[in-house]
Amino acid sequence: MRRPGNALLLLGLLAAVAASFIWLEIDLGALFGADSLRQMGDYAGGFLSPDFSPAHLQATGRGALETLAMSAIGSLLAAGLGLLLALPASGRCGLLATSVARLLLNALRAIPELVWAALMVLAAGLGPNAGTLALALHTAGVLGRLFAEALENTPGEPAEAVRLAGGGRIAAFCYGTLPGVWPQLLAYTLYRWENNIRMASVLGFVGAGGLGQMLYLSLSLFQEAQASTVILAMLLLVLGVDALSGWGRQRWVSA
Repeated sequence: MRRPGNALLLLGLLAAVAASFIWLEIDLGALFGADSLRQMGDYAGGFLSPDFSPAHLQATGRGALETLAMSAIGSLLAAGLGLLLALPASGRCGLLATSVARLLLNALRAIPELVWAALMVLAAGLGPNAGTLALALHTAGVLGRLFAEALENTPGEPAEAVRLAGGGRIAAFCYGTLPGVWPQLLAYTLYRWENNIRMASVLGFVGAGGLGQMLYLSLSLFQEAQASTVILAMLLLVLGVDALSGWGRQRWVSA
């Protein structure tokens, strides 16, 4: 009984693929023809000789620092905003506050960074400010949800002991709850910073500054050598941030 059903499913998938090729009018013969392959080879060959001129390297260095600053400040702002929203979202401030905070967190992370960046470019203009705000808003939604789950799973006895000793709610959180959960919060923040350094390199395609904007301009002008240098800078920046984040997790989280 299963084999006819599997055959029908396979035929349906093949029919869907064939219909997609017909609907999109994709000509594989033209795509892999001799002239097309030659043009693709010439275009790819332009990336094999990066532009290492001093002027372009200096501009690329400024773009890399701008991208790094966007990701770092965006992640820091997101951690602060996420923690503020995580407190009510974890059920510490009543049912109404919990529902509103969770709804806001869902809204923040439901909108992708590129959409936030396009909106922030309209609001704040072209440049790194828009990219920083876009990263902060989306990442706040992600970190806020993760922080809320971490706070929900934290034992309440230490905070209750602080309150019984005469401390207020803020003291109970700072001295009873936070010491047990901060390594997990820091690990989440460092992980999101790794993601944000990659995303910050992409946000420039909508005018949010950094290496992404340089790459977009180079590709738009068919400057393959300059684009290749920017791509190499992106790779080195991502590898450096990954290494620094991994060292930070081992140094501060695992200790």
